[in-house]
Amino acid sequence: MSASAIDTIALARDLLRCPSVTPNEGGALALLEKLLKTAGFTVNRLTFSEPGTAPVENLYAKIGSGKPHLVFAGHTDVVPPGDDDAWSKPPFAGEIVGDMLYGRGAVDMKGAIACAVAATLDHLAAEPLQGAISFLITGDEEGVAVNGTVKLLQWAAKRGEKFDHCILGEPTNTDTLGDMIKIGRRGSQNGTLVVTGKQGHVAYPERADNPVRGLVTLMGALMDEPLDQGSAQFGPSNLEFTSIDIGNPTANLIPAIARARFNVRFNDNYTQESLRALIEVRAQAVARGAIRWHIEWEPSNAAAFVAPPGPFVDLVAGAVAEVTGRMPALSTTGGTSDARFIKDYCPVLEFGLVGRTMHQVDERTPVGDLTQLTAVYRKILEWYFGYPDQVLGAPAAKSE
Repeated sequence: MSASAIDTIALARDLLRCPSVTPNEGGALALLEKLLKTAGFTVNRLTFSEPGTAPVENLYAKIGSGKPHLVFAGHTDVVPPGDDDAWSKPPFAGEIVGDMLYGRGAVDMKGAIACAVAATLDHLAAEPLQGAISFLITGDEEGVAVNGTVKLLQWAAKRGEKFDHCILGEPTNTDTLGDMIKIGRRGSQNGTLVVTGKQGHVAYPERADNPVRGLVTLMGALMDEPLDQGSAQFGPSNLEFTSIDIGNPTANLIPAIARARFNVRFNDNYTQESLRALIEVRAQAVARGAIRWHIEWEPSNAAAFVAPPGPFVDLVAGAVAEVTGRMPALSTTGGTSDARFIKDYCPVLEFGLVGRTMHQVDERTPVGDLTQLTAVYRKILEWYFGYPDQVLGAPAAKSE
C-alpha cells in the first residue's frame, strides 16, 4: 500500500478550516479526496440534486476488494455557527487552546472523520489489507438529507458495492469517550393535528363552534397516556406537540380552524403505518364524533432499527474497552442520523466523540479524545481484518 501515517490533529484542524456549512462543500471533500487518492484509494466525487433542493457534493472512496468490507460513514457539512462574535475563537479557524480544539464541526463530526482516516492510513501502512475499506462521506446530513447518504448508497449499490459492516462517527458519548455506542435509533414521525370548527363572534358562542376546544381535548388525550412501555432495546415511545397555530389575529373572533404540530419518537414496536393507525384510533376514541378532526402526516424515512447482536457489536465494544478502559453502554437513545439509511445495506454502529458541545457556540473537543478515538478505530481495524471469519460469522474450522 502507498498509505502512510498522518497526524490526526493536523487533519482535524484542516477540515475545521473548511467553511462547509450545509449544503456548501467548503473544500472539505476536496481535502479528503486529495489525501485518500494519494493513499491509493479510488475516489468518486458525486453531486446529487432534486427540484427545489440545493445540489449536494458527496464522496465515496474505496481501497481493496472482496470480504470483509468495512465502511466508515460520516458528513463534512456543519450547521451555521451563528454570530461569529459570540465565539471565543473563530468558528472556522481550528484553533487549539490548552487541550481543546475549537471549531464548528469539531465534535459533529469532522473530528471523527479525521480519526477514521488517520487510523485507516496507519493500518494500511502497517498491514496488508485482506478485504476492503470504504469512506462514505456526505455533505447534507445537517440539511434535508435527500441528496447525500441515501443517494450515495443507491449509487454504490448499482455499482455492485456490498458492505459487511459500517461505523458512523456521530458524537455518541455523553460524558466521557468510551461511555456509549449507539446500536440503533428510534423512529421519527411528524404530523399536524387539524380541528375544524365554525367561525363566529365570541359574544355569541352558541352560533359558532370553537375548534380550539377540540384541539386542546385531543392534544391532552394524545399526550396523557403513554404510547407503550418500551421494548427490549428501546425506551417508551413519546409524542410531543411542538407548535400550535390558530392563525387568528382578532381577539373577538372564534376561528374556523386550529392546528397543532407534533413529533413522535417511536421504538421498534411499530412501523410508520402501525404508529399512525394507533394515534388515529386514540384520537377517534376521544373525539366520539363530536370533534371534526384529521391528521396531516408528513413523509418519513426514519423507522426504528437496531443492529443485531453478535460478533461485530462485540468487536467494537471490545475495542472501545481495550483503548479507553470503559465498557460502553449499548444505547438506542437520541435523535435520527444517517444510520437510518445505512441500516438497509448492512449492520451499522455509531461511535464518535463526546457530544456535549455539538451545535453550540464554542463547539470543541479535547485533543486527547481525538488521539484516543483514532486508537479505537485503529484497534477495530486490526481486529476486524485480523479475524474475518469471526467478524462475518463464518463457522470455525473443524480440528483434526
